Amino acid sequence: MNKSSAIVGIVGILIGLLVGSFVFPGKSGIDDQASSGVESGGDVASVQKVRWKMASSFSAQLVLGGTMGKTLEEQIYKLSGGEIELKFFDPGSLVPALEIFDAVSAGAVNAGWTNPGFWAGKVPALQFFAAVPFGPSAGETVAWMYHGGGLELMQEIYARHNIYSQPCMLIPPEGAGWFRKEITSVDELKGLKMRFFGLGAKVMEKIGVSTQLIAAGDIFPALELGTIDATEFSLPAIDLDLGFHEVAKHYYFPGWHQPTTMGELMINLADWNTLSEQQQTIINEACRSNMLKSLAEGEAIQFPALQTLQSKGVTLHRWPDETIEVFRKAWEEVVVEEAANDPDFATVLASLTEFRTNYKVWGDLGYLD
Repeated sequence: MNKSSAIVGIVGILIGLLVGSFVFPGKSGIDDQASSGVESGGDVASVQKVRWKMASSFSAQLVLGGTMGKTLEEQIYKLSGGEIELKFFDPGSLVPALEIFDAVSAGAVNAGWTNPGFWAGKVPALQFFAAVPFGPSAGETVAWMYHGGGLELMQEIYARHNIYSQPCMLIPPEGAGWFRKEITSVDELKGLKMRFFGLGAKVMEKIGVSTQLIAAGDIFPALELGTIDATEFSLPAIDLDLGFHEVAKHYYFPGWHQPTTMGELMINLADWNTLSEQQQTIINEACRSNMLKSLAEGEAIQFPALQTLQSKGVTLHRWPDETIEVFRKAWEEVVVEEAANDPDFATVLASLTEFRTNYKVWGDLGYLD
């Protein structure tokens, strides 16, 4: 048993116990209509019905990224016995994929299905709650979030922007990038235009790559048209779904920049505060259930995806150790610079570093690897 499976197993047991107590009989589906507010029940004893809109950064059809958002929509509806409808909307239907933060903060939409790393330009510290280069595994991540102070820090930062956020998806390591030709040295990366996410983008810039953040649905056209030379996005199964292999045939691993990645459900804080304690608990526990489901599915579907990619002419590569060390040294420079420039970044970094230092004592003793 590895570190991830041990902790995720415990989380799964707790989810089963907690979520089971909130299951109510109700409709089997979700109505097509979703308003932006709360409806009062017909009698004094009835609770308010919630009819909210949730803007997504990912298409509903996208493996994990979108499908887990739809799963959350259904799960919350069922667990609440139809009291809560959190209606999923594809990118652009309500707001563009990378403008959800502002829309939720302002109350233009009730909720967002997205990723904290997209808000690096607004709040750099939030990137820690998405993915950390050379960072913790999935198991260690949830340990820090739920038992090491990570969740409290995340919610404290978001609250300043009138947002409530809950981790709501967790996936395994990603691929490190798609390239049109084989990369034989770090020098060949210099000057490339590459779509890159989060803190890893700062690392790539250190070694001479020109990076930009592009929403999922816009990456393939940018790659096909030559607007970018290379890209990274997610897991093999998700990257396969987005079709990168049709343009780039060299796929690199490991995903040093995202050893695990968390997604989030964000809700306008004023709207969140209108919910009853029970309704809030239903949403939170549905998200914890989603964390387990997404991690399990993410681990299960990568090998078939890799086989399919190889059958389509993709060559799989593993970065040499010396290249990984170049990335690592660049990351060590980035993290010092970012912490010096942003107090919240420094605070979250200190929390995660302390937790990882303590966790390592247990990890080195308790696990084989």
